[in-house]
Amino acid sequence: MSHFKYIFIALIFGAFLGCKSAKSLTETGTIKQNMSAKQIIKENQKQVADFKTLQAKVKIDFSQGDNENGVSVNIRMEKDKVIWLSAPLAVVRAMITPEKVSYYNKLENEYFDGDYSLLSELLGIDLDFNKVQNLLLGETLFSLKNETYSASNNEVSYILKPEDPSALLEIFYLVNPGYFKLDSQQLSQPLAKRFLQVDYKTYQLVDKQILPEIINIVALEANDEVKIDLQFKSVTINEEVRFPFEIPSGYKEIQLK
Repeated sequence: MSHFKYIFIALIFGAFLGCKSAKSLTETGTIKQNMSAKQIIKENQKQVADFKTLQAKVKIDFSQGDNENGVSVNIRMEKDKVIWLSAPLAVVRAMITPEKVSYYNKLENEYFDGDYSLLSELLGIDLDFNKVQNLLLGETLFSLKNETYSASNNEVSYILKPEDPSALLEIFYLVNPGYFKLDSQQLSQPLAKRFLQVDYKTYQLVDKQILPEIINIVALEANDEVKIDLQFKSVTINEEVRFPFEIPSGYKEIQLK
């Protein structure tokens, strides 16, 4: 994987949240044995992030095999519309919209302007803007309205899984019984030997919104493992933001293989 991909992936997957006078949520709550899947899903849907704009800083650590990288970025976001990211001194910037992903790197005089194929390949599932946004906001990758789920529990979380499991894709959602956000979401593709696990280690309360504070992502394909650890800092929401982005002329376009 090229230097470009490391920075690009770190930017995108670190592109969301933080804390400004935020309160960390550590209470796990008590499991209620009689909670049905419908009740758990209803409580989960009440906690869907509701804001218009967001800006923050985040520290990202990315590793694959012997390669390790760390980066801190500034981000600005208009929910459901655009995510803008910038490394210090604007040497690297990215713009993500529902239609495409764009990126440029002043250090390498190169740019990328294309679809979500890079991220989909990295995590082993078809990604789009909504899935990336949901993953990073502590919300289910796939809509809970499109399947019928069964409920069980372990010692600390409710467990939701489709009643009609697919041989191609296995899904498990672990829901926190205290504030009903995800503790973890796990997707497995046994035939393709792919596995994705996203653990939400802690959440924080920011202007009455429950948002992830620490996220650990692990993606496996055969013997190849990618880890992305996110530590979120300094968030503000619902303030006026701008999204300056223009690919400099003369840069070389990156062609993904």
